[in-house]
Amino acid sequence: MKVFLLEATGGMNLDGLVIMIVAIMFGPAILLTIIGAAVFKKNKKAAKVLFILAAVYVIVSLGICGSMMA
Repeated sequence: MKVFLLEATGGMNLDGLVIMIVAIMFGPAILLTIIGAAVFKKNKKAAKVLFILAAVYVIVSLGICGSMMA
């Protein structure tokens, strides 16, 4: 008989929590990418910095939030 982690919550629905964690993982990175794409024609150096920040944020958030979800 397996005991599932989500059953320990008393049968509550935790879909909102999972959606919130995924939004924290990818939301700011998507926002930085959109801003970088908008700035790309005027200032390529600033756009590259925003793209790098988005990539670093995804790597760090996948490590932290991914470990919480596992």
